[in-house]
Amino acid sequence: MTRDLMTSETKSKKKNQKKPILPLLIAGAGVLGVGGLYGSSLFKAAGQGIEKSVVIPKGAGATTVSHILERDKIIKSAFAFRTFLKFGGGGEKFKPGRYTLKDDLTLSEIAERLNSGPKAEEQLVRVTIPEGYTLKQIAEVMERKKICTAQDFLYLTQDAKGISQLRSEFPLPKETLEGFLFPDTYEFDRKTTANQVVEAMLTNFAARFTRPYLQEIAGRGKTLNEIVTIASLIEREAKVSEDRSRIAGVIENRIAKNMKLEIDATVLYALGKHKNRVLFADLRVESPYNTYRVKGLPPGAIANPGLACLLAALRPEKNEFVYYVARPNGAHLFTRTLAEHEQAKKQARKERRATA
Repeated sequence: MTRDLMTSETKSKKKNQKKPILPLLIAGAGVLGVGGLYGSSLFKAAGQGIEKSVVIPKGAGATTVSHILERDKIIKSAFAFRTFLKFGGGGEKFKPGRYTLKDDLTLSEIAERLNSGPKAEEQLVRVTIPEGYTLKQIAEVMERKKICTAQDFLYLTQDAKGISQLRSEFPLPKETLEGFLFPDTYEFDRKTTANQVVEAMLTNFAARFTRPYLQEIAGRGKTLNEIVTIASLIEREAKVSEDRSRIAGVIENRIAKNMKLEIDATVLYALGKHKNRVLFADLRVESPYNTYRVKGLPPGAIANPGLACLLAALRPEKNEFVYYVARPNGAHLFTRTLAEHEQAKKQARKERRATA
């Protein structure tokens, strides 16, 4: 009996002595494994020092950030970066934002950059260009947003030498790009050049208009410059969507009848300033853009039209109207004869007095 107890007690002690050995072996293997990983190619630089842009979302943890860096080829392995963060720390301090990272940075350098936060010049600046803005207005926006100087922008859009430096999917006018910069919301970083800004807007014009409507443009019977010019006239004249294609029809009809277009917006463009009311003296300004003095279309666009006006110029309404007059609500009264036009002007004046 005593012998059996002693034997049992001895076995129990030996069993207890063996318990700590297994965890120690596992821990040791883990350390050796990590050491092996640190020495592997997964922990080495992913590329050749090429700068790449990467966005870290707000609230992103180590796992999400690791996958983003691997996806954008900043690192070779998301697993390796997570392992580095687990043993090196710092994965909980990542600051959200846009970063410019070279693909030859070490994991330690990457972690340090993400912990310190993005630099001011790495952040994107959102710029909205409204439909109907002129090149000068766009240049002012770009300078105000500190994307590029107005001078550099206008050199590339209003100077033949500057325009010749640009890349485009379609042939560019030689003298001015008025009308060909697509109004939209863009995002640029602080390193963006004036060339890149203009080319981005030209690319957008091609993507939104010339490419998808290529066959219609070719079958319109007018040059691309003429279509864009008509669209710009519509953009500055039409205040309600229903009037766009109808005004396009009026322009077609007046040109067909060899009538001057007599569009006030062209006078304002020739004057180079905005006015709420065009005076009789303004109509005498000498300019190829003054459609009160020159028959046919002006030599180019007077603004940068949006897609709706480009499509209206592409698909004018077939009508017999040759006159229109603005009403206080922004819509127009359209007429066929001069007598009807005089009556429409009286009606518009009456409506203005009633709303004054």
